[in-house]
Amino acid sequence: MNRDTLRAFLPVGWRSRFSLSATDLLRDRTYRRLWTSILISSFGGQVTLLAVPLTAAVLMHAAPTQMGLLTAMEVIPFALFSLPTGVLLDRVKKLPVYVVGELSIAVAVATVPVAWWLGWLSMTWLYIVAFLIGAVNTTAGSAAQIVLTQIVPRARLVEAHAKNALASATAEVTGPAAAGALIKLASAPIALLADALLLLVSASILRGVPVKETTTAVNIAFWSAMREGIDFVRGHRLLVAMACCVGIWQMCSQAAMVVHILFAIHTLGLSERGVGLSYVALGAGTVMASANGHRVVRRLGPGPTMVLGFGLSGAGWLLLAIAPANSLGIVAYATMLSMYGIGAIFIFINFLSLRQSVTPAPMLGRMTSTMRWLILLPAGPGALLGGYLGEHLGLRAALSFSGTTALLLALAAWRLPVIRRIRTLPTLKAEAVTPFSSDSQ
Repeated sequence: MNRDTLRAFLPVGWRSRFSLSATDLLRDRTYRRLWTSILISSFGGQVTLLAVPLTAAVLMHAAPTQMGLLTAMEVIPFALFSLPTGVLLDRVKKLPVYVVGELSIAVAVATVPVAWWLGWLSMTWLYIVAFLIGAVNTTAGSAAQIVLTQIVPRARLVEAHAKNALASATAEVTGPAAAGALIKLASAPIALLADALLLLVSASILRGVPVKETTTAVNIAFWSAMREGIDFVRGHRLLVAMACCVGIWQMCSQAAMVVHILFAIHTLGLSERGVGLSYVALGAGTVMASANGHRVVRRLGPGPTMVLGFGLSGAGWLLLAIAPANSLGIVAYATMLSMYGIGAIFIFINFLSLRQSVTPAPMLGRMTSTMRWLILLPAGPGALLGGYLGEHLGLRAALSFSGTTALLLALAAWRLPVIRRIRTLPTLKAEAVTPFSSDSQ
């Protein structure tokens, strides 16, 4: 893919600013293929992000508690399967797991329009699909994160995660409006076929990524290997602190996610297309944060930038909680999405980079799965709590809980020296890191 093709994927206002320096990661052929796959699958993900909850809210008339359960079903597999998945990933090649994961999600989302056409679609069906997507993401998502470390040198992980986030953000700028229009034209279930098709394209690109990976020989029993991964995380103060903070943030995020589309539809009176257009603000926020995240991290440091992300997202949820049910409320909804997008990028480009930078290659699979298990363990209860609060105390109560808790989290995280004082990525001894193999042009 040449530079002109890359520019074509960006919003018009950004094209004139987009140019690749001689050392830009996108000049590396291997990384560029990975980035392109992420971009394409992200466009499909925008359809699923809107179509599944809209199918539940509009066609199935789901109550807030049902929406909470739908969100929780996608998170439960992380609690069940993450730890054993880490041991398996340290013993197999990761790229094939990533490819099969993309294909499996394509099949899962394609069952929704088939069930709708046959008259079988129900909330139970959506729960099963959400569980399958979560189960695949438990393995394939961890594999994808490790594949990145086999392509990019560790010193450039923040830059790589920021560019990956930019690929997702680019899809978020134009994807929601297109998804909303597609949902309006063809209905939410049928629109999911677009995601399935794009995932197939993404998988075909991934199959061609020339990653020279080797499996790590783990010569100890399965359960002992899993315990070794847990002990590694438990013995690292930075990993423990980040797991606690990001886990609490995930609880807040899931509680807000359960109710904010219901708030947009029932309180603000937005249509499916209106919700899709509002999500453009989410894309704009993530594009801005992704494009500038590396510079922000250089100025503030990874730790403080992550704390800033907690505060921004919390302030956005509180803003929507007090928004009036009129045109100003619609502006507040778009603003909340933008603040959430910026905050999430600031959190995860640093969270992912920091945890990978302190972990030796033989432990990456178990560390990744253990950390994902820890941060997503509170997500399921958060989704259920958001649904409960939304149904029994009102949608604003759930948003207020998320916003207030996230702001308190930002204050608490700032008081932790192990996070506040991190100004650069930690480094490992050379023998602990897999050598970087580049297929540059």
